[in-house]
This record gives sequence, structure tokens and C-alpha cells, in this order.
Amino acid sequence: MIGLLRGRVVLRTGECEVIVDVAGVGYRVTVTPATAAALITAGTGGTGGTGGTGGTAAEVSLFVHTHVREDAIVLYGFVHDDERRCFEVLLGSHGVGPALALAIMAVLSPAALSTAVLEDDIETLCTVPGVGRKTAARLLIELKSRLDLPDLSLETGGAVLSGADPAQRTSRTSRAEARAALSELGYAPEEIRGALDGLRDDVGVEEMLRLALRELASR
Repeated sequence: MIGLLRGRVVLRTGECEVIVDVAGVGYRVTVTPATAAALITAGTGGTGGTGGTGGTAAEVSLFVHTHVREDAIVLYGFVHDDERRCFEVLLGSHGVGPALALAIMAVLSPAALSTAVLEDDIETLCTVPGVGRKTAARLLIELKSRLDLPDLSLETGGAVLSGADPAQRTSRTSRAEARAALSELGYAPEEIRGALDGLRDDVGVEEMLRLALRELASR
């Protein structure tokens, strides 16, 4: 199985596909739209589009998940290895195929997905096209049991989720409860995120709610 490709991007054949030239062999690799755009920019010196490299392309590296189907072998590429691991965790979830897993990766970074699962943030998962509330709720349950992979870490300090200390887990639970309470009061996900973003994690649920409601009222 192919796990890593290092070469030059010679063509973008679609919104989510590039061809990487590795020692004269062109590999078709499926990526997120953002990754495709970044690879073209990096690989062609900023020329963009779908043109060739003209012999001056910079070398790029992609961590690869090789997906074998009955009718095809498809390569999925990621700039960072934690993205590849996150993609594979998603594939292990019930009802999640490569297309949906890639759609989730296109919207949420591994850290953002981990945080959403920790906080039972169903609204964030629902921002992914094709993910409804039922699917999001099932994913929250399934992913909680699979977040012990060392590369699925929080952005804050790079702390491993499974190794988070009790105080950190308590603060995450408080924020999740505050988020749920504000949602029950009818506030939209964007309003809730804005109200909670500036609050410290070490305050209790009641204080967090009081401060959030004051912030929402001021708007």
C-alpha cells in the first residue's frame, strides 16, 4: 500500500484531484479542495489553474491512504499525517465512506473535530455538507471511543485527548453544558460560539452561562 508520495504536482484534474509526478510516474490523488489549491500554488510557483509545472515545480509531499474497492484503487492525500490518521478514524465509523470522510476533513481540522467531539458540539458537525443531526449524533458517540490515537490532539498545547488531565476534561464538560443550555434557549450556533469564545474554562457552568447571556444581551 502507498503511504507517502513525494514529487511534483503537474496537473489539477478537478476540484478534488491532482496528479503528482513521482520519478516519472503520475499518481492521481484525491484531496480536499483547499489542499488541491495549496498544492498547485506550492508546486507551480503560484501559477494556479490546471497547467503544467514547466520544469520549475517545487517538490511536495503527501501522506496517503490507499483505498481499495472492487473496481478501483483510490489514493487520498493529506499534507499532514494527523489528517490522514483522522481520515482513517472516520472511515472506521459506521456509515462513513471516503466521500463523507473527505467532506468532514474539508471543513474540520483534526483538532477542530476532536474539540467538537469532546464538547458534544453537534452543530459544528452539522456544518459539513451531507451531515444531518442524526448522522452527527451518531458520529459524536462513535468517535468518542476512537479518540485515543496520539495524533488526534488539541491545538492548545498539543495535549493528547486521551491524556487530558481531569481539570481540562471538567472545563470541556462545563463548556459543552453551557453550549447545550444556550441552544435550548434558542440561540444559533454562531451566536453561542461568539458568546463562549472569550470565556475562561475554569469558571463553572452557571458563571459561564451568566457571562455568555450578558454578552449576548449586549449585542
